[in-house]
Amino acid sequence: MKSDLELTNLIDAYLKGELTGSVLADFEQLRKSDPSFDMKVVEHRNFILNLSDYGSRVKLSSDMNAIHESLDIQAIKDEVAPEAPKLRRLWKKYRVNTAIAASVAFIAVSATLLSTGYFSKSISTNVNLLRREINSIKRSQNALIKNINDKPSKGPADPGEFGGTGFALSSNGYVVTNFHVVKGADSVYVQNSEGEAFKVKLIYIDPAYDLAVLQITDPSFEKLASLPYTFKKAASDVGEDVFTIGFPRDEQVLGKGYVSAKNGYAGDTVAYQVSIPVNPGNSGGPLLDNRGNVIGIINGKQALLDGAAFAIKSSFILKSIEAIPQDSLDEKLVVNKRNTLAGLSRKDQFKKLEPYIYMVKVY
Repeated sequence: MKSDLELTNLIDAYLKGELTGSVLADFEQLRKSDPSFDMKVVEHRNFILNLSDYGSRVKLSSDMNAIHESLDIQAIKDEVAPEAPKLRRLWKKYRVNTAIAASVAFIAVSATLLSTGYFSKSISTNVNLLRREINSIKRSQNALIKNINDKPSKGPADPGEFGGTGFALSSNGYVVTNFHVVKGADSVYVQNSEGEAFKVKLIYIDPAYDLAVLQITDPSFEKLASLPYTFKKAASDVGEDVFTIGFPRDEQVLGKGYVSAKNGYAGDTVAYQVSIPVNPGNSGGPLLDNRGNVIGIINGKQALLDGAAFAIKSSFILKSIEAIPQDSLDEKLVVNKRNTLAGLSRKDQFKKLEPYIYMVKVY
């Protein structure tokens, strides 16, 4: 049994490409057979990436300070006058230093945001978790239109600050979404395809897998019909056609694509990489195969590459459900095992799925 220090040294050697032959083969086999060990490898890789980002940020900040110190700010202020010729002379004199300072400042700020997780969530500094700032004016206009049409509006009148997507785990009001969608929320509502909003409470969170289970507690909620989909336990293959439904805007949007890698960013075995268009608001939406089986839940996209998104595998959703303490459930949570979407056209699949996909509103 290796000590923690020996394991860390072994993982370091693996990440540096120093392992060879049977040692390398044994190491990779251990990653495949032991999920907890594989998670340690992923976490250690992310730790090294964060250290590197931090070092870059410190160096850039130092460079920026050095350039700013080379500028005589007071002299520039004293020489500035409304005369156009003098202003042009100042620009010619200082434009190189100013451009360099601005560039370094931009890079330093970007590096700071990356290292503090503003653009990322544990997976990598190159992966954006999908969050959406909802336009309050647009929401208010939509609410007014609904009132004009005499359509009952449930939930709070004020718009949510952020939003995402969630989908039903069962017909009796249990919903799954991403943890980062509801993190730090004072209250959460879900809104169905008919525009009806329902209050929910947080039942269970799994930050490691970026999952959160909600329960609709609103007395006006009526139980749904049996879910038309089930959750796939086996892994999906690269090249398999997939689709997702989410709320990147005020109505459900269908996105189509395919599984492009069995693992997520930097070999993350918790997620798939999928070639599919996703936008802020798609977080928490289901990823389904052609038969209508849920194979994952959308949770991020690669920052610098269009069409490269990531989805937590459905097996981890099932693990989270099994980990929920039974005494925290008001009603039993039973996952559907019968799929009624197989063989239908995509149009008919979409119609059957609509009532089970929710916009998640965070306040």
